[in-house]
Amino acid sequence: MRKNDQFSKPDIARSAEAFAGYEEFLRDVKARVRAAQVRAALAVNRELVLLYWSIGRDILQRQRAQGWGAKVIERLSIDLRHEFPDIKGFSPRNLVYMQTFASAYADEFTQQVAAQIPWFHNCAILDKVSDQSEREWYIRATIEHGWSRNVLVHQIGSKLYARQGKAITNFERALPAPQSDLAHQLLKDPYNFEFLAFQQDVEERALEKGLLDHIRQFLLELGAGFAFLGSQYHIEFDDEDYFLDLLFYHVKLRGYIIIDLKSGKFRPEYAGKMNFYLAVVDDLLRHPDDKPSIGLILCKEKTALTVEYALRNTATPIGVSEYLVTEMLPEDLKTSLPTVEQLEAGLANLDDSQETSREDQSA
Repeated sequence: MRKNDQFSKPDIARSAEAFAGYEEFLRDVKARVRAAQVRAALAVNRELVLLYWSIGRDILQRQRAQGWGAKVIERLSIDLRHEFPDIKGFSPRNLVYMQTFASAYADEFTQQVAAQIPWFHNCAILDKVSDQSEREWYIRATIEHGWSRNVLVHQIGSKLYARQGKAITNFERALPAPQSDLAHQLLKDPYNFEFLAFQQDVEERALEKGLLDHIRQFLLELGAGFAFLGSQYHIEFDDEDYFLDLLFYHVKLRGYIIIDLKSGKFRPEYAGKMNFYLAVVDDLLRHPDDKPSIGLILCKEKTALTVEYALRNTATPIGVSEYLVTEMLPEDLKTSLPTVEQLEAGLANLDDSQETSREDQSA
């Protein structure tokens, strides 16, 4: 124990027990310290992003007004790094990002939105997304869901912007306006299950098992707010046993979500079966404060017209989406790849050449 220490650890523990409500007070202080740390980090990030935007804006203005060329970036990088050797953000590459950043966003949007996410999140979006509306959507989604940079890059790579809110649903008729809009935006089409590394033809139970084995990636693909309650969830009704493929509770929608997995093409009778499941779940599981339960039918393929007719007169909220388990090769790439016959012929020629080589060596 250091000389300045007045109490040993046992003494401190005993003294803490002597103060009524001390543990609760300590938890509160710790929470406030952590919250202050987060606010401080956010404030530092905001100032950094705004600084970078202003530098990028000024470079662009000087280039236009005074005819500075691209070489000014190299000169500015050398001078700034000489003046601020401990700051790592003044590389030529980062200065170019500042230019692009200032060119992409207006001052007001940067102040109110873009400065809320870390600088390298912004760089990832600038690198990987060219459409302005799509860039702004990913920034707002990052703020809403608190995505790490890796998760953000994954979502961009999976083309989430193009898939979000694209499921065919009857939510406008089956749900009240605020919930219908939120529920529709939560569902996507198609769902990307490429992390399973399955072939296109996969049985429903194998698909379900694969999703459960990769539950973290599955929940990431579903999106924020899904709480997993079980697979093959057992429900007994009217002396019969029923099993729901996957059951979730969504914390924002405040309701149950049933997912039914289908390995083939969507059929109209799937909507009838889901309608029955939703009625039973609402009757047996739904709390009076819960919102109506929602059904999602995930199938290998669908036609929009068939789905729309199947859902037209259905009163319970149901959405239908496709899923992908492997990325299909583009047609131009397919034509450039060798066929199985060509590969077999090539292997046969390789074997013949190796055998000839061995004979030459032995001779």
